[in-house]
Amino acid sequence: MTPARLYPLIACASIVFSVVAILVGHFGPDPYLDPMNVTISEYAVTDRGGVTEVAMAVLGIGSLALLAALRRMGAPIRGLPEKLLIVWSAALVVAAVIPTVPLGLDLDLAAQVHRYVSIAAFVSLPAAGALLVPRLTADVHWKPVARAVEWVALAGGFGLLAITYVALPGERVMIGLVERLLLGAEVSLLGLLAAWALWLTWAPPRAPKHPVDANFPTYHRFIASRS
Repeated sequence: MTPARLYPLIACASIVFSVVAILVGHFGPDPYLDPMNVTISEYAVTDRGGVTEVAMAVLGIGSLALLAALRRMGAPIRGLPEKLLIVWSAALVVAAVIPTVPLGLDLDLAAQVHRYVSIAAFVSLPAAGALLVPRLTADVHWKPVARAVEWVALAGGFGLLAITYVALPGERVMIGLVERLLLGAEVSLLGLLAAWALWLTWAPPRAPKHPVDANFPTYHRFIASRS
């Protein structure tokens, strides 16, 4: 099996494993922790089995596999979208290796590193999705998922605004819920790209007899603008 056919499989398997592992990790820590008001990183630091950290690292590695798949397939990711995907992947791995401190303690140097790489991860993926939308729209092979990518990228953008408000003037009210919704949008973006890459690699669709215009109207001018 060639790497070009293997990378999409690795990406899809990594995403599925990570989602399941993060869900499992919620059953291990202190049962008094409220997932609505505690971040995933704070859950992870109390997870004695390390399931959540493993999930984050696997998701980062799987994202790199997805990037490799997209590059080998000639997907329109060159330039800034590619760099942002690398930032997302590397930040996840670093955040998994360098944990934060338990809830209620002052941040040490390692926890500050964890915080900033987490911010980099959360920001980079919706930005990459936003930049990809017009490129996918113009590509005959990728235009079927362009609209869905636009919506999850838009959801990620709103999620960033929400978590910024909650983390600063909102005094962390429901920060756990907001973070999980944001992460759900970002993982959905990865899942869309990985699943379509897998489909194109293993079961390429036939070209339609009457191609549909790839330049369909988009609902968000910023996302639809060309990078």
